Amino acid sequence: MATSEAPPPDIRAAFEAAKGFMPPEEGRALYAAAADAARGLRLPLLEIGSYCGRSTLLLAEAARRAGTVAVTVDHHRGSEEQQPGWEYHDKELWDAGAGAMDTLPFLRRTLHAAGLEEHVVAVVGRSPRAAAVFGPGTRFGLVFIDGGHTDAHANADYDGWVPQLAVGGLLAVHDVFPDPADGGQAPYRIWQRAVTSGAFAEVSVTGSLRVLRRTAPGQ
Repeated sequence: MATSEAPPPDIRAAFEAAKGFMPPEEGRALYAAAADAARGLRLPLLEIGSYCGRSTLLLAEAARRAGTVAVTVDHHRGSEEQQPGWEYHDKELWDAGAGAMDTLPFLRRTLHAAGLEEHVVAVVGRSPRAAAVFGPGTRFGLVFIDGGHTDAHANADYDGWVPQLAVGGLLAVHDVFPDPADGGQAPYRIWQRAVTSGAFAEVSVTGSLRVLRRTAPGQ
């Protein structure tokens, strides 16, 4: 993988300005993976967990350059830790009328400001339902899992979308923390599923971002 490949300055600036939690060095690694997958397979790139579009920008730019598209899936009501009273709650994202979080307008603004709206298909809904709609015949060049961090949500994302990753494509998992003191363990456990499945080879480790290449069909 061309790990030295970096997003252009305007996209890097947009990434750093957008709401989100991914550090710049992990963003560069994600962009390199997305660019590699898009260029190599010319298939759509998939993101589970759009939030406000910080990482979506990177997939969208990689897709634009390769002549494909980024698909991003999120219900936009926030994950568990983003709800009122929790550590990552952002009051600006609270929709008082709905009595719920709403990150969708922020995703749209982020993509519009960067000129990347036409290179993204934003799916608004729960990940398992969306995966069932796309179905087993769909193939992606990259699957980036950064959705809910409970075991139930992480495993549902893995079960729903990883079978749709093409052989030769890349699986990226965010917030992988081998030490429980550093963070939740659900992303770590799905990374372990991939590693022990025999269908993946690890490509890179950057902070909490793990990138693996599918080498064989299956789970």
